Amino acid sequence: MAEKVSPEVHAEYERIHATPEFAALKAAYRKFVLPTTVAFMVWYLTYVLLSNYAGDFMGQQVFGNVNVALLFGLLQFVTTFAIAYAYARYSAAKMDPIADELRDQFERKVG
Repeated sequence: MAEKVSPEVHAEYERIHATPEFAALKAAYRKFVLPTTVAFMVWYLTYVLLSNYAGDFMGQQVFGNVNVALLFGLLQFVTTFAIAYAYARYSAAKMDPIADELRDQFERKVG
């Protein structure tokens, strides 16, 4: 069951939500997430479309029993981990300092 939030806590959250710092935090998040999501979806859909409609290309042997399709599939995993790593670094550099300050403000008022 959800815990009832006091009016004091709600008012402080609303105040912080309206600050330029909170807007900057949301903007920093969107600046990374939106282009990265679009790029990854294009990359993934390219892989799916090539798998469906370019069988000859995807079936080409690169070395040994490894073909283009297998490399593209494995690169999906590499891309996912690279994005997670990049997001962690971006977040630590651009978002965490803002979030930490906002949390400190919140805790000073209601803590």
